[in-house]
Amino acid sequence: MNVIRAGRTAVGSTNASFARAAATRTLFTFIGSSSFSSLSSVALAAPVELPRPSPAASVFEKIGTARLTVTYSRPAVKGREIWGALVPYGQVWRLGANDATTLEISEDAKVAGKDLKAGAYALFAIPSKDSWTIVVNSQAKQWGAYFRDPKKDVFSFEVKPSAGPHQEWLEYRLHPESARVVRVEMAWEKLRISFPVEVDVNGSVWKNLDAARASAGPKEYTDFYQSARFARETGERKAEAMGWLDEAMKRGDSFWMDDLKGDLLADEGKYAEAAPYLEKAIEGSKKAGAPEEWRDGARKKLAEWAAKGKSKT
Repeated sequence: MNVIRAGRTAVGSTNASFARAAATRTLFTFIGSSSFSSLSSVALAAPVELPRPSPAASVFEKIGTARLTVTYSRPAVKGREIWGALVPYGQVWRLGANDATTLEISEDAKVAGKDLKAGAYALFAIPSKDSWTIVVNSQAKQWGAYFRDPKKDVFSFEVKPSAGPHQEWLEYRLHPESARVVRVEMAWEKLRISFPVEVDVNGSVWKNLDAARASAGPKEYTDFYQSARFARETGERKAEAMGWLDEAMKRGDSFWMDDLKGDLLADEGKYAEAAPYLEKAIEGSKKAGAPEEWRDGARKKLAEWAAKGKSKT
């Protein structure tokens, strides 16, 4: 029973890493004075989790197909002087509490204009009154800034703090600025800092589509259809769209593909050739269970094509 009490006391300490180490040392002491079979039942008992004054939190946002996640702990102001006092100027800070704040991105990105490979990273700051240095470190899992290895820093960049309304509990916010840029903002007390994270959304999608088509089996058509659809939506590689769609239609059948075939032909002004494909798509959509609203829109598009076709003659 002494082992269990010692383990729980350690886990209740501020530093969870030190707590685990203390509990382990106690268990090894126990090994020297008792049988291994007795230890096994004790070692399996998980310590009781105790609440932390700075609760854990995370926030995420999709940038195209990439997932951006910031994980952190939220200290409160509690009437304290924060900047230059609780958080000293000129010293490395973990940008939160407890474990180091982490930024994780599932695809290659640019952070404040600097290239960052997909993965998880620790974020640190060296604040001053007028300018902050943000440090991105490759060792994501670490306690605070106490064990940061500067050799594992990936890069750093400068940000300018700005004023804002009082924020009692430190909070990270993700603000989409465009289809490919999200701004990461930290707000605490009456101060804000922020920086952009940018992903080459279309480039990433094309890379994935190219790989998927290359590995597709002889009866798999979805990746060819999606390539044609994405080309039409973005206007990129559109010269290849019809070839991809024709390959998809050789491999499978879907009213969505008939609809897209009609659209691609209509984009070229070939309305008479496009109409039969859309008519086929309307009939196929009934069997597929598509809502009547979709067919209403398709019939309206047919009428528009007919009018444009007449105006050309």
